[in-house]
Amino acid sequence: MVANGRPQRETLLSRADRPSLRSFDNPAQIEYTLGNVIDNVSNLIYSHMKKQLTTVRIQDVAREAGVSVSTVSRVLNERYGVSSGTVARVQKVIDELGYSSSLAARSMRGATNVIGVIIFNLGLAFNMEVVRGIDQVVQTQGYDLMVYTSNRANHSGDPTWERKVVNQLNGSIIDGVIVVTPTMLSLPTNFPLVTIEPCAEGDYPSVLATNFAGAQEAVQYLIGLGHRRIGLVGGTSRLLSARQRRQGYEAAHHAAGLPVAPELYVDGDYSYHIALDAARQLFSLAEPPTAILAGNDESAFAVLEVARELGISVPQQCSVIGFDNTRESRYSSPPLTTVDQSIVGLGSRAAELLIQIIAGQSVENRLYELPTQLIVRESCQPVATIG
Repeated sequence: MVANGRPQRETLLSRADRPSLRSFDNPAQIEYTLGNVIDNVSNLIYSHMKKQLTTVRIQDVAREAGVSVSTVSRVLNERYGVSSGTVARVQKVIDELGYSSSLAARSMRGATNVIGVIIFNLGLAFNMEVVRGIDQVVQTQGYDLMVYTSNRANHSGDPTWERKVVNQLNGSIIDGVIVVTPTMLSLPTNFPLVTIEPCAEGDYPSVLATNFAGAQEAVQYLIGLGHRRIGLVGGTSRLLSARQRRQGYEAAHHAAGLPVAPELYVDGDYSYHIALDAARQLFSLAEPPTAILAGNDESAFAVLEVARELGISVPQQCSVIGFDNTRESRYSSPPLTTVDQSIVGLGSRAAELLIQIIAGQSVENRLYELPTQLIVRESCQPVATIG
């Protein structure tokens, strides 16, 4: 229907069928009629939703396009023997019906063009940046990305859950998998697999930063500012990155001829809440540190929070350095000096390696390290000016 040159939306009832409320003698009739209208509208909405939710099968595509199921299959798999006109007609029906073959069906035919990522806690800034890096490569190479995340607290009684998930996903609905900060020392290697920040060097390619050099540079910077009591809020000792950062922290002390005071090291797990306790422990020492290197930015934010709680000014009374260079680090108060480990680059490099392995190409190394860089902002100052 067109009015004033513009198409009008179709109505549920034509004008002839629409009852006027004035034609009813009492409210009961009005209520009854309105109830019928509401029922009709509900039925129409339900019917529409039911159509939308109905699973479209390959047989439906074949019937609508007027071809055989095998022809639709050949179109889907881009095989020869189908005319361009038939391909166009089938593709048009596929688009109209919203048909998509299941990942399981695609895996039976070969590659699914899907890369999986197993990751703990997507709420962490580090993990989100890693996924962003993976996605940047995946989308340029014609792959889709499937992210599997789970709270490890739900698997506290099952230390093998990561291995089980790798077995569930790999070799079935995905072509390969990237595991971020795995807690397992060994993972299945009969499928294309790459890890980021692993527990140790394994039988699969892994990507991590030059953690030793990054931590060493950070501590050397603090020593250069005159600090001698430098605390370390570490990461979980299960991870290779945490062990390397502690080694870099100790190496910087040794190179400067300084002792490594055991009370200045507190083990953490890279989480904000554990780092809160670690920071309180350091600040409660009889001789607290004048500077603290945190195992990651999340831990550094916890140190800043505890310092505020205790009335300790940063950097006037304590300098703080993080490790990550997440986006949030530049907006903290004060802006955080931190070690950049190219988190997005870690994800991108892992994705490149995995796609290379999926394509049947060999990789040269088992361990790939990306360089770190100290980013100096406003959370550190020379110890001589502290008073």
